[in-house]
Amino acid sequence: MSSSVPEVRVISIGALAAHPMRGERAPVRTGHSTTTLITAGDARILVDPGLPGPAIVARLEERAGLSPEQITHVFLTSFHPETRRGLEAFPDATWMLSETERESVGVPIVESLKRIGETVRDAQAAGEELDEDQETMLRVLKRDVAILQRTQAAPDSLAPGVDLFPLPGLTPGLTGLLVLRPSGDILICADAIPTVEHLEQGKVLQSAADVDQARESFQEAIEIADLLVLGRDNMVVNPTKRPF
Repeated sequence: MSSSVPEVRVISIGALAAHPMRGERAPVRTGHSTTTLITAGDARILVDPGLPGPAIVARLEERAGLSPEQITHVFLTSFHPETRRGLEAFPDATWMLSETERESVGVPIVESLKRIGETVRDAQAAGEELDEDQETMLRVLKRDVAILQRTQAAPDSLAPGVDLFPLPGLTPGLTGLLVLRPSGDILICADAIPTVEHLEQGKVLQSAADVDQARESFQEAIEIADLLVLGRDNMVVNPTKRPF
């Protein structure tokens, strides 16, 4: 029988491509989001499958003993490529994204695809071929559109005790998940708080679309939960909630 209390398990710890707290100004590694599994009733919700498909499938089996077919939902905290690299390894799951994030990224992607489509037609009319960069961009945009078309706007509650928690700033619709538990609430806060260093120093990523809004979301995150699953780090105790 399924437990009535939601369970949270980190499947894969993420990493920033460039960690500013270490003085890194350019990418030195492949960035990928922390991936978390929430089990609530009959729902198994995988959050931000940031590793490539084969890698995240292997981590899922190692950490939870589950196969892709057993995942019922995949939730993306944002549409950033580093949150969804392994998304297509879960074709049987319902893919979800906050409505605000879905709308904010949809129009620019469609407009970009339209522009490159015009470039393709012009090249074909002139008997020319696209260069490698243009071909790559076309593939990326087509994949992004296909994912958006498949992805549903998430409801306010994904399962009993698992609620959306908007954390805008880094992107307009970045949204975490608040997991309510008698022993202490857990917030999957994504890149609103990326690493322990950002948490300890009270800093947000300067790449945020709206830095002031990102700071407000940071503050809301540390006010609401006892435990935090960081966007590019592990699950940690909220330092403002420690009993010592």
